[in-house]
Amino acid sequence: MSTSAAVAAAVAGAHRREWGFVLAATVRITRDIDLAEECVQDAYAQALRVWAERGIPARPGGWLTTAARNRALDRLRRDTTFRRLMPMLVEDEAGEDPDPTVEPEIPDDRLRLICTCCHPALAPEARVALTLRLVCGLTTAEVAHSFLVTESTMAARLTRAKKKISAAGIPYRVPSAAELPERVDAVLAVIHLLYTTGHTAPAGDGLTRPDLVERALDLARLLRALLPADRDVAGLLALILLTDARRTTRVGPDGQLVLLADQDRAAWDRAEIAEGVALVREALRRRPAGRFALQAAIAAVHAEADSWEATDWPEVVGLYDLLLQAWPSPVVALNRAVAVGFAAGPQAGLDALDALGAEPQLAAYAYLAAARADFLHRLGRDDEARSAYDEALLLTENAVERRFLTDRLAALGA
Repeated sequence: MSTSAAVAAAVAGAHRREWGFVLAATVRITRDIDLAEECVQDAYAQALRVWAERGIPARPGGWLTTAARNRALDRLRRDTTFRRLMPMLVEDEAGEDPDPTVEPEIPDDRLRLICTCCHPALAPEARVALTLRLVCGLTTAEVAHSFLVTESTMAARLTRAKKKISAAGIPYRVPSAAELPERVDAVLAVIHLLYTTGHTAPAGDGLTRPDLVERALDLARLLRALLPADRDVAGLLALILLTDARRTTRVGPDGQLVLLADQDRAAWDRAEIAEGVALVREALRRRPAGRFALQAAIAAVHAEADSWEATDWPEVVGLYDLLLQAWPSPVVALNRAVAVGFAAGPQAGLDALDALGAEPQLAAYAYLAAARADFLHRLGRDDEARSAYDEALLLTENAVERRFLTDRLAALGA
């Protein structure tokens, strides 16, 4: 590999691994997200030039952080009116050394950045977009692609979110002990939404969005490193690992959807399962069990079963009962109804599904119609099953799922 190619690869690798680390440390000095972004971008551009001349440093992240911070200090010294004219993005914590030359505690800086991006005052979609842009380092174009909108639309959305941070006086700091549970819950909700969107893409030609899955897993691991004693963080990381362990078996060689019952369990990622199961046990030891820990426990039951037939469905139903108490949700109730169908028979499952028919949040939810169609077919009521599959098709935009439903419908005959 040529020197220029090696440098380009090193800078690209540092961008993937270190962007959030470098930006968080720089925002701590500038107290302004836009200025910090400019300084960090300058540092990466500088790295391409300097590393080609002097060699790739042993600690690329440290080099980039120093370069970005020095650039920020230069900008602040030149602009003597900066502090007076620019809105402050932080409220200094009591006892925190404001001296920008003091090396910050890096985990706190990253936690500050994540908590700022995921502040409850911001709309959920803005939280996800800011997290992708600022913490993960995606370009505006890449974030726009994640949301299936134009780059100009996403640029405007990100600008509005950052202006709201300023206008609302959202402080750039680690939340207090009293605030932390709410703020961490908001962060976890963003990571979970990011993962579920990647796990089954709402639309498009592929079943999954591997880029979003990887980002969510990276963020969950980062949060675990920052908050190792938090049970909900452990539960979310466990849930992602146990679900992601099945990723390569969810679509067959022909591009067709493969249901959990038919997946090759020998091909599941056993290292992810082992790590996930250990995290589930840790999360469940801390009472009361949180919603992510309970979802992860359900995923663990599936991951540890030798076959679909060997799945402990009564245990799955019991875990869903606990989950409904911890997190009342129509979607959780739907998943519980499906589990009831496998534990007690298709008629019991259909009855549980039909009891949810008037739930407004499930009116446009394709999985309700698809689950009804499956149970109706198992009961020999194919005319009704065809109608349910037709309904599910009308509500489904993902191409892989549409092909699966179409095949199921065709198998029922005219």
